[in-house]
Amino acid sequence: MRFRVTESMLAQTIATLPRAFIEPLFAAGAIVASVIVVRVVFALLGRSRKPFLQSAARRIARPVTLFVPVWVARLLVPQLPVGRAIREALDHGALLILIASVGWGLVTLFDAWRDFTLQRHPLQTANNLRARRLHTQIQIIRRTFIILVFLVCAAAMLMTFPAVRVIGATLFASAGVAGLILGFSARPVLSNLIAGIQIALTEPIRLDDVVIVEGEWGRIEEIRATYVVVRIWDLRRLVVPLSYFIGQPFQNWTRKTTNLLGTVYLYGDYTLPVEAIRIELHRLLQETPLWDRVSWGLQVTDATVQGIQLRALMSAQNSSDAWNLRCLVREQLIAFLQQHYPACLPHTRIDWVPDAHPERSQDEDSGS
Repeated sequence: MRFRVTESMLAQTIATLPRAFIEPLFAAGAIVASVIVVRVVFALLGRSRKPFLQSAARRIARPVTLFVPVWVARLLVPQLPVGRAIREALDHGALLILIASVGWGLVTLFDAWRDFTLQRHPLQTANNLRARRLHTQIQIIRRTFIILVFLVCAAAMLMTFPAVRVIGATLFASAGVAGLILGFSARPVLSNLIAGIQIALTEPIRLDDVVIVEGEWGRIEEIRATYVVVRIWDLRRLVVPLSYFIGQPFQNWTRKTTNLLGTVYLYGDYTLPVEAIRIELHRLLQETPLWDRVSWGLQVTDATVQGIQLRALMSAQNSSDAWNLRCLVREQLIAFLQQHYPACLPHTRIDWVPDAHPERSQDEDSGS
């Protein structure tokens, strides 16, 4: 026996169903359909040839997938055959989710723009000054943007509660005293947030900058909302408040450019042949790729009773190359002096002066 389901039979079947079953079924179908539509749209956007659309589709898909079905459900809540209290609770819950999803979507949209922008300016380049500036600004702006979005969304969600509105009006009436108390208690946090905005605008430091802070040599690894992480050369981490870089002096070796001048000091006797060492220094620099072929020199910078001081000057593309170049030149020049001019190395002279009247000394010895 075969059964054929026609449109009239389906309509009659649906008509016989109770209203309490049809409307929730229709609402569930609409929500599922909205999810499918969103998925299809973002799948098509993900296949776009434009990198920004691909990044945006990948980032914003989840918050939109949450927003659209909840928005459809909120439209259908008044049609549900439930009590007024339940409808109001469902509507209020949907509204809270919509506000949260909007904030989430704004942050993910900002992250999509950040990914697209930073991919075009990588840090792994020889002269990455512009890239470091951009990475630093975007990182600080992102954290400030997240804080603002969170505060606005939290305030909007709280204002949906009638009791909170009454409390807000009461606090607004006493905003003077409350503002003073809040400002005093949150002064360290606010000062660091303001310092972060100042750093983003004035750029005293950037990501991957080489700095000397509290006597420690390191690189700027992270710039957070309230503190900065400096990666020291021995892999320790120095955590410094953001306000430190506004109110305290520090050294920034890569403020304008990454190339640096390195120095090596040597000490020797007055008989040391300076010109021979100068020729050897030039030869060493030409043989190593650490030297950037910009500047070099060797000068006698001091002369004391004990000997002379020589300063070898050389340039490098960055601080790491400058450090390695200094160590290389120091080792090679010391080896050169040991091999060719060992007598010219620093030493202490003792001059023995013979007695001018040896017979007098003998008489004195015999008399005693």
